Amino acid sequence: MPKSARNKEKDPEGRMPLAEHLRELRNRLAKAMLAIIAVTIVAAFFYNDIVNLITRPILDSVGCDKSFEQLAKVSSGKPCAQITINGLLTPFTLALKVSLMAGVVLASPVWLFQLWGFVAPGLHRHEKKYAYAFVGTGVPLFLGGAYFAYTVLPTTAKVLLDFTPDGASNLLPLDDLLDLVTRMVLVFGLSFELPLLLVFLNLTGAITGKRMVGWWRGMIMGITVFAAVATPSTDPLTMLALAGPIWVLYFAAVAFSLLNDRRKRLRDAAGPDDDEASELDLTPEDIGEVEAVPAGRALPEQAGSDRVNGYDDVT
Repeated sequence: MPKSARNKEKDPEGRMPLAEHLRELRNRLAKAMLAIIAVTIVAAFFYNDIVNLITRPILDSVGCDKSFEQLAKVSSGKPCAQITINGLLTPFTLALKVSLMAGVVLASPVWLFQLWGFVAPGLHRHEKKYAYAFVGTGVPLFLGGAYFAYTVLPTTAKVLLDFTPDGASNLLPLDDLLDLVTRMVLVFGLSFELPLLLVFLNLTGAITGKRMVGWWRGMIMGITVFAAVATPSTDPLTMLALAGPIWVLYFAAVAFSLLNDRRKRLRDAAGPDDDEASELDLTPEDIGEVEAVPAGRALPEQAGSDRVNGYDDVT
C-alpha cells in the first residue's frame, strides 16, 4: 500500500511545499494553544496562591492590617498600604488575567519547543549551534533579571509610599499592582540581555571588541542612570545592586568580543584550510580598450562550400 504524502521521508534541508508549511504551522500552533489552555485551567485552581506569591513581598514590607499598631504607622510618618479590588467583575477578570499569565509562562517549554520545531529544519548546522547557544544563555539571564526585580520590589514599594502626605492612607488596586510587577520583571529581565545583544552584534561583524572598549565610560553612565530610574530608591546600595551585575555582564561581553576578534585575525592570517575553498575575488576591473587580434591568431577563412571558417563542420 503506497504511503501518503504526509508519511513520506522529510527533506533533510527542511524543504517542503507551501501547503505542507501551512499545515505544519497550523498543527504546531494548535499544540501550543492546547498546552497554554491546559496549564491556564490548572493555574485557575491556584489563583489565590499565585496572587499571594506576587504580592507577598510588598505586603511584608509596606502592608498593614486592622490592628492599632499597624494603623498607627500612618500617624507616625511611616505609611502602610492595603490591597483593594474595585468593581463587581474585577475579581473574575483578575482571575482570568493571572491564570492566563501563569499559563503562558509555565507552558513556555511547550510552545518554545513547537516554535523551534517549525524554524529549525530551515537552519544550517552552524546556525542551529548559534541558536542553541543564544537560547541557553538568554533564558538564564532573563530569569536572573526577573528574580532580581522580584527581590527589589519591596524596597521600591517603601520608597514610593514615602511620598504619601501625612494623615493619608494608601489603597493599592490589585490590578495596578500586578501591572507594576509585570513591568518590573520585563524591564529587569530584558536589561540583563544587554551582553547577549552585544555578543550577537560582534559575532555578526557589526561591532568590534575594540569599539566596545571605547564605549565603557558612556555605558557605565547609561547603566547607572537606568538603575537609578528603574529602582526609585534614595539608597545608593539598591541602585548599585542593579547596576553592578549589568556592569559585570557588559565587561564580560567586551572580553568575549576581544577574544573573538583575535580568533578571527589569526584565522584570516592562517588562510583557508586544506579542505576549504579559498574566497573568490569578484571585484570588477576595467577592461580598457580591446586590443586587435594578431593576424597569426585569427581564425582561418572559409576555404570552400563544405567548410566553415576552415573547419569541417559548423562545430
